[in-house]
Amino acid sequence: MPQQQIPFDLPHVESRARDDFLPGPANEAALALVDAWPDWPALSVALVGPPGSGKSHLAALFAERSGAATVRTADLGAADLPKLVSSGAVVLENLGDGPVPEAALFHLFNLVTEHRASMLVTAPRVPAMLADTVATRDLASRLRAMPAVTLGVPDDALLAAVALKLFADRQITPDEGLLAYLLTRVDRSIGALRDVVAQLDREALARKRPLTRALASELLRARSQAQDSDDDTLSDRAETT
Repeated sequence: MPQQQIPFDLPHVESRARDDFLPGPANEAALALVDAWPDWPALSVALVGPPGSGKSHLAALFAERSGAATVRTADLGAADLPKLVSSGAVVLENLGDGPVPEAALFHLFNLVTEHRASMLVTAPRVPAMLADTVATRDLASRLRAMPAVTLGVPDDALLAAVALKLFADRQITPDEGLLAYLLTRVDRSIGALRDVVAQLDREALARKRPLTRALASELLRARSQAQDSDDDTLSDRAETT
């Protein structure tokens, strides 16, 4: 059995500069919204999409453009809300990823209105879908009224460009065979592509092997088998309940 080394778990930070945002049909409406600020259709707007779709990158671009403070929804209850809106703009990340802190969120909406500030919300689903889950009637009304732009499924050109950037961020230059192989076998989402590139990089370091199509094939086959095993386990549990 070949000896494996343990790769150092060094933090990997992706650049969120404007030049590193890769535009395409899937995100052009969301990018246009950020670029249109402050000429927005409402004080509060939402960017909607799955993990890895580019919401946080766009939110970072908006924060740089507007001077906005950024807060996660999970941290909203402990945040200094008046200070958050003092610059005239705020980013609220991950609305709907967990419990909604209703009192704090409603207060934030009110402060945004009072100060005529701008708020950009990132969410995995349209905020209006949360309206039926909150008890505060006026908050539900705010959520239903919030305009939202959805990031779509990336096309082939955007996925290829993102893959090259993800590899480049790790100082890796993939050959065309490896890139084409990955793009036809990874789920069509930037989040899935990011996960595979990171895992492939770790495995190459651990095994002291170059990044090749053969290594990618091993990795994706193992991922598929692990997923099938998880699905079988869930099915067995369902049958016994």
